[in-house]
Amino acid sequence: MATPVEPPNGVGSLGKHYFSMWQSLFEIDTKYVPIKPIGRGAYGIVCSSINRETSEKVAIKKIHNVFENRVDALRTLRELKLLRHLRHENVIVLKDVMMPIHRRSFKDVYLVYELMDTDLHQIVKSSQTLSNDHCQYFLFQLLRGLKYLHSANILHRDLKPGNLLVNANCDLKICDFGLARTNSDKGQFMTEYVVTRWYRAPELLLCCDNYGTSIDVWSVGCIFAELLGRKPIFPGTECLDQLRLIINILGSQKEQDLEFIDNPKARKYIRTLPYSPGTPFTRIYPNAHPLAVDLLQKMLVFDPTKRISVSEALQHPYMAPLYDPTCDPPAQVPINLDIDEDLGEDTIREMMWTEILNYHPEATELVDMEVGDQI
Repeated sequence: MATPVEPPNGVGSLGKHYFSMWQSLFEIDTKYVPIKPIGRGAYGIVCSSINRETSEKVAIKKIHNVFENRVDALRTLRELKLLRHLRHENVIVLKDVMMPIHRRSFKDVYLVYELMDTDLHQIVKSSQTLSNDHCQYFLFQLLRGLKYLHSANILHRDLKPGNLLVNANCDLKICDFGLARTNSDKGQFMTEYVVTRWYRAPELLLCCDNYGTSIDVWSVGCIFAELLGRKPIFPGTECLDQLRLIINILGSQKEQDLEFIDNPKARKYIRTLPYSPGTPFTRIYPNAHPLAVDLLQKMLVFDPTKRISVSEALQHPYMAPLYDPTCDPPAQVPINLDIDEDLGEDTIREMMWTEILNYHPEATELVDMEVGDQI
């Protein structure tokens, strides 16, 4: 539970109150009343809370000492920049970002999201029965949200069950945009680490210099397979093992299906793998709806140029009972996420401060006056 505590050094800040959760100090705005911690990870700690002004339940994520690691700081900045623009019922809403007390020296960031009940990873692990209707509805919402992101020129790049939040009524929302990038950026980001290994597309495993929206489609296919089988389809222990598992199930690839591999060593490695006839998905998922298997086969295609697109997947017969093209608005404008990866801490902090001000219009006109007092 959330335990009220005295402020550090006995000196509190106006408009803030203090709680201890999982041995971590939360300094949060007084309009939020924390309930209990609900999750933790490398990113920090999340607690459920009530906004006493609206009586709405929210989730507060504390990112501790965000500038200690520049990569983490850039991820947080990227998520702030992106979520300010995104508005879709299958994408998580960032409702608020708490104003730090000190503009030039703040270390912790508090993000306030809409509160969801669980995530798809917990559902897959649970004993809850997943019917075809469940699988179909989860997949439909994931594809809808992803089509919206792709229409905004955004690649999520880290889709996995743990990044798909779910409510008791089965509503699904995509979250965690720290690895997201614009599809038009063909620079440095193309070769850096992306996507949790089990959901990583072959073109990423093979270190291809160029990739696009099809990497997200592969991840969706892996997630869909996990819904159908209640376990990961490609649980590789490391990169090469991941490729072996994929070839074992999909089968050895024809020469023309390796043309997308622009790395000669990577192409040679694939050719040296033992021959595999592949395993039909109908054998792996004997109880799955035939149309579900057909769509899965079109998503888990080794050659990204032959993989089904998100728009095509939504128009697949398996989605017919749910998909209405007239209720599928694209993003208003493409979003620019280009951020210099070599920015220093002070610059990142200042950019983050600017993003936070978007959630506090009342503070914008006071900033110049306050800065002199708070620096």
